[in-house]
Amino acid sequence: MLRVTKLTDYATVVLTVLAARPDEVHSATELAEAAGLEATTVAKILKPLAQAGLVASLRGAHGGYRLSRDAAHISLIEIVEAMEGPLAMTECSQTDSHCGIAQKCGVRANWRLINDVVADALRGFTLQQMLQTEQSNEARRSIPVHVAVA
Repeated sequence: MLRVTKLTDYATVVLTVLAARPDEVHSATELAEAAGLEATTVAKILKPLAQAGLVASLRGAHGGYRLSRDAAHISLIEIVEAMEGPLAMTECSQTDSHCGIAQKCGVRANWRLINDVVADALRGFTLQQMLQTEQSNEARRSIPVHVAVA
């Protein structure tokens, strides 16, 4: 089964809390409460998000966290890669693959194509879109996805 880690999923939840109130600065404790997560988990999530430039950390008595830019300009690929590193569906999907059979493998090119399709889908979906209602999500699910295979 392919799935993002819990921390990546939780990072998206924390970021949507920030995106819903973009003009406010929130402490890690406030974010944890709003997201329904443990404060230690949120603190663990905020570090890589800040390192990736997705959230800004403000010090001082009224310090905390806020998005570093508008939610419409933060793609899901950025969130996934901030939490998990470069997207790679398989070992051979990575640029610096260490697979012993990569040179003889007959499926490598297809896995790279699939990896690119998934990356493009994540690039095309923004944090702002994650805030939309379930009704909007239902409408989006009915839109067919077309993949061109060379």
